[in-house]
Amino acid sequence: MHGEPLTTASFRNCPEDFIVDEVIDFQPANEGEHLLLHIKKRDQNTQWVAGLLAELAGIDRRAVGFCGMKDRFAVTTQWFSLHLPGGSIELDQLTHADFQILTSARHNKKLRRGMHAGNRFSIVLRDFNIDPATLFQRLELIQNAGVPNYFAEQRFGWDANNLVKANELIEQGKLKGNRHGTGIYLSAARSWLFNLLLDRYLTIGAVDFADTGALWGRGRSATEDDFAKHEQQLLSEWSSWCHALEHAGLKQQRRPFILQPNKFCYKQLAEDQFEFNFELPNGSYATAVLREIAELFRPEITRL
Repeated sequence: MHGEPLTTASFRNCPEDFIVDEVIDFQPANEGEHLLLHIKKRDQNTQWVAGLLAELAGIDRRAVGFCGMKDRFAVTTQWFSLHLPGGSIELDQLTHADFQILTSARHNKKLRRGMHAGNRFSIVLRDFNIDPATLFQRLELIQNAGVPNYFAEQRFGWDANNLVKANELIEQGKLKGNRHGTGIYLSAARSWLFNLLLDRYLTIGAVDFADTGALWGRGRSATEDDFAKHEQQLLSEWSSWCHALEHAGLKQQRRPFILQPNKFCYKQLAEDQFEFNFELPNGSYATAVLREIAELFRPEITRL
């Protein structure tokens, strides 16, 4: 959106280079059948921690809720809920080396996906040799105009395998959603179509007349007239995917084309190291911001 990346940079050299803190916009009720746990984890998968909590609490895995998946190779904080009707549990029982419980409270609702307001990021880029004045100019553009709100690579799986599998399921008529075990592929297919629309939006310079793009599903498209013809032409090439999404029970939704980072700031840590801090709404990706600054690469990490 703002031109080519300024240079290259390495990121996620260690988990501490990618810090994510979940932001919620509600207060615990301090009563109810659910125990809320604010948990810090390092280099651990969200689903793995949820499974550990269920095992330690002696409850079904489905009784554990959380708002969103957090990156594994990172240091993250997020909220989990444990359904404990009519009972209490000592926090010592939930102690485990793979995570740390920061705070706890009772609540009257299970945490579900998307219930959080967003995430706060603190990300270090290394091997990032850039003129500070050039970087400042690019960051001014990002703060004033935002960045393209792409779904990032992790939505599509390793080597885009989620899209390959989604296409297979579509051809077989088996893309049905979470209850059928194909929700991850349904989401990938929907996200891919949005990214294609966003590509077209940027290519034709439509920034002045369209604010949102379709997350495809049942229902009439709410796309503005000026962009509607582009949407119709592009998606006609993916008619089988659109048809599958419509018949998988999804209702059409909207997603902003442009993402505006909040509380954006940065500091230089060393000659070739910078730390970037910002907040994003849920469903958005930090790499959508970083890709406007540098072409990122992951160093080879030897896990201990």
